[in-house]
Amino acid sequence: MMKANLETLPRSVQMALGLGLIALLAFPFIGTEYYTQMLARMMILAIFAMSLDLLQGVTGLVSLGHAAYFGLAGYALAFLTPAGEPVSLWWTLPVAVAASGLAALVIGIFVVRTHGIYFIMVTMAFAQMVFFLFFDNKVLGGSDGLYINFKPEATVLGFTLFDLENKRVFYYFTLVCMVAVYAFLRRLLWSPFGRALAGIRVNEHRMRAVGFGSNGHKLTAFTLAGALAGLAGYLWGAQTGYINPELMGFHMSAHGIMMVILGGMGNFAGAMVGAFAFEYLLHVFKDLPSIGAFATGKHWQLWMGLFIVLLVVFAPRGLLGLLEKFTAKKTGAENE
Repeated sequence: MMKANLETLPRSVQMALGLGLIALLAFPFIGTEYYTQMLARMMILAIFAMSLDLLQGVTGLVSLGHAAYFGLAGYALAFLTPAGEPVSLWWTLPVAVAASGLAALVIGIFVVRTHGIYFIMVTMAFAQMVFFLFFDNKVLGGSDGLYINFKPEATVLGFTLFDLENKRVFYYFTLVCMVAVYAFLRRLLWSPFGRALAGIRVNEHRMRAVGFGSNGHKLTAFTLAGALAGLAGYLWGAQTGYINPELMGFHMSAHGIMMVILGGMGNFAGAMVGAFAFEYLLHVFKDLPSIGAFATGKHWQLWMGLFIVLLVVFAPRGLLGLLEKFTAKKTGAENE
């Protein structure tokens, strides 16, 4: 069976990921608060990118509406949080994730029966409907969005286990969530269910011929991906204290696709690397100096698009594939 990109991570990539984890663990003690919060935001987007990679990289389903589930969970947190006091993490997190998963299940019932360009367009159509439902409805916050005045509290019997209002604590809570999602999805990738999804990506008709219910598998993956996107949206709302319909829009879904492509599809580590790289490049391109009257940084989308095109042409397996290729050449040169 054809493999997704780098399903089996080479030792060099595993070492790089291990060093990256060590760096993330140490950063709050050596970095400024601003960059610590930036890294926390990158980790939230890494969860979002991994959820999309379950569809795009593993199952072969390209969704242009994945941000809808990201935004729904953020709105769920906003509606569940009273104006004058924090709400419990222990029940709002499962409720928000379940709301996103339920929305993905309902939408997935209709979209998994379509294929190719039709699947892409139907997912975008449903996401646009959700977007305008919130954008045009003042009861749901309208175009102005909603504020979340308090981060959820993690208390048991009146005792606070950890305080998410503390930015360093929230950073490590987000890191734990990201690592847990990665470990879960990597385990899923090598499970019988994950191998069936990979088979559907390669040849859905053959999988049906040998007895697999492809629509059921795709619907399960679609629902699970929506729920995990909801986890990211919940964390985003908790960190920023603000949620608006733009987080459900086409641009957010497109950014997720670019993150997955940038890092390398089908292994989840690539999605994480792609999310970090995308956010970093976004800030680099936005801060480019002006050349005469031409505001270079204002046109960051142009430079990001060019970078993605060049990467797809010269490194189709993404940054992790590029790293594997570089280390393989280096190892081969040392062995000669």
